Amino acid sequence: MATRETAPQTGEHRLPGESYGEGQGRGDAGIDAGTGGRRAGFLEPTAYIADPGPLGLAGFAATTFVLSLFNAAIIKNEALEAVVLPLALFYGGLAQLLAGMWEFKKANTFGATAFTSYGAFWLSFAAYVKFVKPGLPPADAHTATGLFLLVFAIFTTYMFVASMRVSGAVALVFLTLAATFIVLTIGNLNDTKNIVKIGGYLGLITAVAAWYASFATVANDTWKRTLLPTMPAKRH
Repeated sequence: MATRETAPQTGEHRLPGESYGEGQGRGDAGIDAGTGGRRAGFLEPTAYIADPGPLGLAGFAATTFVLSLFNAAIIKNEALEAVVLPLALFYGGLAQLLAGMWEFKKANTFGATAFTSYGAFWLSFAAYVKFVKPGLPPADAHTATGLFLLVFAIFTTYMFVASMRVSGAVALVFLTLAATFIVLTIGNLNDTKNIVKIGGYLGLITAVAAWYASFATVANDTWKRTLLPTMPAKRH
């Protein structure tokens, strides 16, 4: 999520080590920091398309926020939990998956891997809740849910390591998300509602962090200067 000082350069991606807004003042960056807009001396054909990062982060934040309200038992009526499914299908799922595809076009390996994976997570979560979980033995369903979450706990943990070379805002999202998945995995595998509640509160923190990273990138890109810091990683 890179910000440049002139309109034609909005969303341009840089090679690692190239400074932000070089020769034009420094902008702030998000999930696209460190990617290259030039390959072997040629301008990338998609260098001038909009940054898909804020869309992916917003879709992830909204869906995580609503689900976490139920995991944290802030909303106790489980019948209302069905509201998560359309969000998981279309905003957290489809919109985030599309953001990942655009990140592939942007030659951003980190963003493409993250958004595509979490878009697929929400789509598969919706399918699991709607079609798979109702057919599982009630006494063992929590184990299946825990295994489902464990896969993404592992994925998020190693993505957190990579996120530290992107920006502070993105690293915070992945740190809190890794903690959320780990706690929810433990809570579901042990069928312990109090641990799941803790995971729900961590999910709310994750959603706020993701919304901030999305908001900061949109605001900085629109105003063509840093309004909200994202603390891009220094390139050496």
